[in-house]
Amino acid sequence: MKITRIISHVLQYEMPEQLGYSQQYYGHRTAHLVEVETDEGVTGWGECFGPGNIALANKSIVEKVIQPMVLGMDPMDRDVIWHKVYNLMRDHGQKGMPMQSLSGVDIALWDIAGKVAGLPLHKMIGGAHRTSVPCYGYGMMLRDEPVDALAARFTDEAAAIKEMGFVATKMKTGFGPKPDVALCTAVRKGVGDAYPFMVDANHAYTTSDAFYVGRALDELDAYWFEEPIAPEDHAGYAELRRGLSVNISGGEAEFGRWGWRAILENRGLDIAQPEVCALGGISEYLRVLALCHAHFTPVVNHVWGSAIAVATNLQLLAAMPPLPGGLHPWEPMLEFDTTDNKFRDDLLTHPLNIQAQVKANAGRVTIPDRPGIGVEPDRDFIAHYALAA
Repeated sequence: MKITRIISHVLQYEMPEQLGYSQQYYGHRTAHLVEVETDEGVTGWGECFGPGNIALANKSIVEKVIQPMVLGMDPMDRDVIWHKVYNLMRDHGQKGMPMQSLSGVDIALWDIAGKVAGLPLHKMIGGAHRTSVPCYGYGMMLRDEPVDALAARFTDEAAAIKEMGFVATKMKTGFGPKPDVALCTAVRKGVGDAYPFMVDANHAYTTSDAFYVGRALDELDAYWFEEPIAPEDHAGYAELRRGLSVNISGGEAEFGRWGWRAILENRGLDIAQPEVCALGGISEYLRVLALCHAHFTPVVNHVWGSAIAVATNLQLLAAMPPLPGGLHPWEPMLEFDTTDNKFRDDLLTHPLNIQAQVKANAGRVTIPDRPGIGVEPDRDFIAHYALAA
């Protein structure tokens, strides 16, 4: 079997309302799907992490840089392809967009391998440690409105996510320490005392400001404090972890086993959040997962993207070994963005129907058991939302 073509599909639509996080507001939803074709008619699908113009830049890397390196190669030689591409791009991008682009290609190669073998991805990795996973609902995005009004909105939205059946919820912060504490207090009010909630700052704070917010989160009994400070500030993460009770999480902005080795050796994370569509794909994710578990650090995958990303992560969560082993091991969760996303809800020929599953199954989602990542996108849907080349 040989790789004959790699196609990037960048999809976009205008969202019903503008949403934001600590770095920016955005009014368009973007997804970057990667399709790998072979001479035997088997096609694999992957996804590259990266919004807006980042997706367009990644499209150029996939089609103009990576594709010429791998045409004619056997798609089953996933590790050979991975290292060839990484080594040839190493001088120009050990992190960032080159790795995001490689991620989409690698995921598609694993999809091909599963289809050739007639096995779901979790079987290709080594089997399912679980047939379903708990799912948390992520919402409470920032809006350009007064904090008092947003706090009231957050209270209602958090209560609604709990009512949908999700096992926990996650919110955004980014206005500054004092207004952010008000928003966190509003979310706790919405979900009640016992329900887990998490806070994602998208590296909005200095270390001192993160301590201010983190101490409030200790009082509010938040479950984790995600990316409180810049991902490069390893010493700051270790300082926060030593000084706060709330779990410190992060890692979505890290790439490859070498970057992850530095994070884990620094002991700055209670919970690791690798992003498979960014860090180097499934091949590299499995190496990063092994590093995390070698450092006794639990993993909750970062998930942001289309149904391709969601399906890939369901397979990976099924195959994730328990940590620690025993009757009642720590259990990972699926991250699910509850805001408007056609590329998650309407992309597939057979939708995942995550929210319906959550409601019917006490907050849990079943792992797809079809070959590869277990889903197929609708080509008419892709054609409708594809941006012009």
